[in-house]
Amino acid sequence: MAEPIALDHFKEVLVFLGTAAIVVPLFRRLKISPVIGFLGAGVLLGPSALGRLSDLSPLIKAVTFSEVEEMQIFGEFGVVFLLFMIGLELSFERLSRLRKLVFGLGALQVAVCSLALAGIAMLFGQSGPSASVIGGALALSSTAIVIPVLLERKRLRVAAGRAAFSVLLFQDLMVAPLLFMVAMLGAREFGGFGAGLFYALLPAVIGLGVIVGFGRLILRPLFRQVAVARSPEFFMAACLLVVMGASVLAAASGLPMTLGAFMAGLLLAETEFRRQVEITIEPFKGLLLGLFFVSIGAGLDIARLIDHALPLLAITVGLIVIKAPLIYACGRLAGVSGAVAREIALVLAPGGEFAFVMLGAAMSAGVVPQAIGGDLMIAVTLTMLLIPTLSSMAIKIMPATPEADTYGLRDLAPPTDNGASPVLIAGFGRVGKLVSELLTMHKIPFIAVDGDARLVGEERKSGAPIYWGNASDPEMLARCGISRARGLVVTMDNPQAVEKVVAAARISRGDLVIVARARDATHARHLYELGASDAIPETIEASLQLSESLLVDIGVPMGYVIASIHEKRDEFRKILQVGVADEKQRGIRASTRARTPKK
Repeated sequence: MAEPIALDHFKEVLVFLGTAAIVVPLFRRLKISPVIGFLGAGVLLGPSALGRLSDLSPLIKAVTFSEVEEMQIFGEFGVVFLLFMIGLELSFERLSRLRKLVFGLGALQVAVCSLALAGIAMLFGQSGPSASVIGGALALSSTAIVIPVLLERKRLRVAAGRAAFSVLLFQDLMVAPLLFMVAMLGAREFGGFGAGLFYALLPAVIGLGVIVGFGRLILRPLFRQVAVARSPEFFMAACLLVVMGASVLAAASGLPMTLGAFMAGLLLAETEFRRQVEITIEPFKGLLLGLFFVSIGAGLDIARLIDHALPLLAITVGLIVIKAPLIYACGRLAGVSGAVAREIALVLAPGGEFAFVMLGAAMSAGVVPQAIGGDLMIAVTLTMLLIPTLSSMAIKIMPATPEADTYGLRDLAPPTDNGASPVLIAGFGRVGKLVSELLTMHKIPFIAVDGDARLVGEERKSGAPIYWGNASDPEMLARCGISRARGLVVTMDNPQAVEKVVAAARISRGDLVIVARARDATHARHLYELGASDAIPETIEASLQLSESLLVDIGVPMGYVIASIHEKRDEFRKILQVGVADEKQRGIRASTRARTPKK
């Protein structure tokens, strides 16, 4: 007989899902960042708040978190998926344009903040090794909170967002050397700093090389085979395999898991499967990030915070007050505008999640005293709670007129691949390709979506901006820029597929011009009912083209022929549209009669 299931194993998951179901809609309605809601819920339901009363009532025990460590392990994958999605938004080409900021501003920020904070730690009586670790740990910022906050406020696509991201990326690259420094200071077993650093970083370099090399070789063929199978479950499994595989490989090489996921995203950003991968990964990212924020809040030791309120608050405020001017100065030295420097100074001044890793390792190795390390972790948590507020402050103090953008950061993340206001083409067979050629002839940008993986791969090689995916999915249409599109043309030969795309597009945007391919007059009438701006029946259009050729060949002047064909086409269009309007009016009258009580 099977053993009974221990319900306690599922309690944390159920409490988190219940928290998400309440926090997200409530805070969105209040127009407050859900990040604050998750952090606050973690603090309230954590073992230091309501959790301390869990022994008094079974109900309190059932709705509070107790296994914070397990939550943090799974919550870290939220950051992994986040960095993967950021990688999908970029590409190696766009990333190369950030190199001056990554290795210029990023390196300057880490070096200046580390030295300044280490010097202050020594002034307060810390030893050289302890001060070095504290300086490096507190110099880092929170990728896990800054990036979602910037995304939510639509700041990641602007100059300040890209500059902040560049600094965060360099900080991620520095995690491996900083952790090596902690190990070296603690163990003192290395044959020399140079040799020790070389052997510590060698696996990291090899790991990155393997991720990039194998990624370029196998990712596109792998996803092409998965797409041919037309199995959503199989595609989801492939996405999760890539994210988790790259993350684990990076971790095994001594790098942050987030960096491996970011590199995998960069590699997939150059493929035709990018948009569908984004849609597949988004739900996992959202849930796991929520869990990460809850675990951060739940890990706050409120009892210690109350007992040492003044010193901890002083450290919290002091960290922001010290780092913000330093980051601003680094930004100005690196050549970014004053407005950009002010915004990144405020959002990057708080501490980050990697400070917990560094301080935890340093306390275990005996480099940083337990009491000091514990207080610093609480202070870092408090600063992270302030990030959404600081971001709002940064936006409010932005100047009314934009300042110069030295690095061209605003151009690094165009919302679509071909500039503003493209035309979307659903289906890229013979008809769709001909439409694209005419659009190109008139210099009108377009983005195409098709479900045939082989066709998409061939067209992608020729340079066509085409993605593999389901055009009837509203999320796919949104990812391809339907909110700013000039129009949508649906060219697929499957009537049901055409209807689904038209219906989804009309729901997504009521004012969009939608031109759809119809099988016959009946199908065209149905497409008008679904919201098509224009429906082109194949049978009628073929008849008109035959008539045009016949009239020209038997000697009727071309001008008269074209005029008559256009007149006939407009006549058919009006008949179909009037028929739809009449049917709607009859439906309204019937509904009114049904609601009117009989006398």
